[in-house]
Amino acid sequence: MIPRRPLLATPFAALAAPAFGQADNRPSITIAVQKISNTNTLEPLREQSNVGERIFFSSMWEALIGRDWLGNLAPQPGLATTWRRISDSVVELSLRPGVRFHNGDEMTAEDVVFSFGRERMFGATLATAQGRTIPIGEGMPTPRPGKELPPEVPAVARRAWPALERVEAVDRMTVRFHNATPDVTLEGRLSRAGSNIVSKRGYEEANTWLEWARRPVTTGPYKVAEFRADQSLTLVAHDEYWGGRPPLKQIRFVEVPEVASRINGLLSGDYHFACDIPPDQIPNIERNRAFEVQGGTILNHRITVFDKNFPVLRNPLVRRAFTHAIDRQAIVDALWAGRTVVPKGLQWDFYGEMLIQDWSVPRFDQAEARRLLREANYRGEPIPYRLLNNYYTNQNATAQVLVEMWRSVGLNVQIEMKENWSQILERSPTRAVRDWSNSAAFNDPVSSLVNQHGPNGQQQQVGEWTNEEMNRLSVELETSVDRARRRVVFRRLLEITEREDPAYTVLHQNATFTAKRKDIRWKASPAFAMDFRPGNYGN
Repeated sequence: MIPRRPLLATPFAALAAPAFGQADNRPSITIAVQKISNTNTLEPLREQSNVGERIFFSSMWEALIGRDWLGNLAPQPGLATTWRRISDSVVELSLRPGVRFHNGDEMTAEDVVFSFGRERMFGATLATAQGRTIPIGEGMPTPRPGKELPPEVPAVARRAWPALERVEAVDRMTVRFHNATPDVTLEGRLSRAGSNIVSKRGYEEANTWLEWARRPVTTGPYKVAEFRADQSLTLVAHDEYWGGRPPLKQIRFVEVPEVASRINGLLSGDYHFACDIPPDQIPNIERNRAFEVQGGTILNHRITVFDKNFPVLRNPLVRRAFTHAIDRQAIVDALWAGRTVVPKGLQWDFYGEMLIQDWSVPRFDQAEARRLLREANYRGEPIPYRLLNNYYTNQNATAQVLVEMWRSVGLNVQIEMKENWSQILERSPTRAVRDWSNSAAFNDPVSSLVNQHGPNGQQQQVGEWTNEEMNRLSVELETSVDRARRRVVFRRLLEITEREDPAYTVLHQNATFTAKRKDIRWKASPAFAMDFRPGNYGN
């Protein structure tokens, strides 16, 4: 065990606090959101969601390699100051000195090793799972009672790190990540959600996993003061933050599911920010010159997902008909006022040299959709379509438009409204089509296509879809260091998952819009995340 440096006699909190008798005049703000957390936890390994990203990064959780939240989301030093490749499968990082957790402890290599260990992340074993689907719940640990990991945690960990062998503490402030296979994306994996650093002591002192997950001890500029599940989350400044004194005394997120209530609360002064604003409401807000709306496209695509076990969807021709029946540009124009785009399938310009420039989503072709349904001998059997009530912006309106587009070619799709994601994913005879989104966690296809649809992706873990060639090529994409070959493999994966044996179909690139008072100096990120670090808030 690496010994910890004793804390100074004068606590850092005292040094960072206002002088004796001087009031803390920093502002406190209230932010109205559609949802705080789908799982009612604040642990990224459990809460892999768009709503979670908003509050986690960069307010609470941080990774060794950070992201430029106010720029192009490119990697930048985070809790590590530098990193270098030792080999195709090993990367070494130098930790940032003087980083303090919310409990006052200094971050060391011991915390990093623990953050990626069995107890916190992987469960019973760190063994790699490349090339086969790991069902959710497999490989659970046997820790002390109360500290059992929810089955989704090791499932997410395997998606993020399918071949992680071990993390080595070289010395007190240096770590090495050893992968079982070559991997050109190790640096990207280190920056993604779930690869965040926790306080070993903070985790061990929690009586239960749930207690930890609702008040995690991390390094971010704000720490949890109160979390009321399904209601509110209150964060307060972590004045020992390595990046400087946070500009806000307190941030309070409140759940306000109705768009109109969020907007009215903003205009009346109850909220300083209102999130998830539909494009058609932006002009109404900005008619009041005291307010503005920021935002735009982000690294997230809205998609429709198929369960190929549903009887009529076993035939890929029916799923292909779904993809050709959608007029995606009409959705963008009508529901998004042209404020987003139809992308080149499940990929982003962010991918750089891995972007397949000449790829496209399936063309809108009603005649082709009808032809495919005739060839499949589809006879109008009902097909359920599961979705939540406006979890995504324009979700209900989009679903209604899609159902009509599908009906116009002969597909009998029936909406099933669900209350939560557990009901959406529940395996049953009626699971067929569902609404979803997919994000690029870092600038490579393994972060999205393989992460969510590959052998360890959620779609295969819940038993919706699988394809032998796709699984084999996913492993090759993750392990090859031949960049030209990786592009060939990625194209083939797109052919399989979007055209030949559809696992999903992309609708449009997602966009997020946040309304606020104009006199607040704050810049929105090109992501769901809201950045309130030093330098990005003022009046």
